[in-house]
Amino acid sequence: MTTESIESIATIENSAYEAPSTRELFVGFLTLGMIGFGGVLPLARRMIVEQRRWLTSAQFTDMLGLCQCLPGGNIINLSVAIGLHFRGVAGALASLLGLIAAPSAVVIALGVIYQRFQDNIPVQHMFAGLAAAASGLLIAMALKMLMPILKKPVPLLIACLFFVSIGLLRLPLLPTMLILAPLSIIAIWKLPS
Repeated sequence: MTTESIESIATIENSAYEAPSTRELFVGFLTLGMIGFGGVLPLARRMIVEQRRWLTSAQFTDMLGLCQCLPGGNIINLSVAIGLHFRGVAGALASLLGLIAAPSAVVIALGVIYQRFQDNIPVQHMFAGLAAAASGLLIAMALKMLMPILKKPVPLLIACLFFVSIGLLRLPLLPTMLILAPLSIIAIWKLPS
């Protein structure tokens, strides 16, 4: 290995640790918020690890693992954690505002359009189409999550219990989760899957 290749490797590794400015955090997460529909996590990883080199792959995985244990959306938690890591509270606010600014503007604009033109047939069709598209994304995500457990009876039974309890019996979410989540952990732990 030549000294040039060692220096280039060191430069690449060091560039993974360059702390972004508060402005860079805002712009990075704003871009993510503008292009992300449905699952933004793969796009976030590519931006944070590969394109902007704010974190290494291992750092990203560790931070995401922590964020998945916290209440709220993973990507929202991740944006706050990354901002806090690099620029403290100002970075956390910049990252969070960047992530939610564009989607919030779109939702507000759609709300204004709907309120003003709700009796207009083409606008009704547009919102019906948006609802159908959102339903399709939700069903596709549910099917992707279901595929790995189709051949495992215990996880499949647990998923069915949750669906029946919340989807069909309309039991309240929080009490159902407080009862079924610990039972599911015990079942997966003690019973063969």
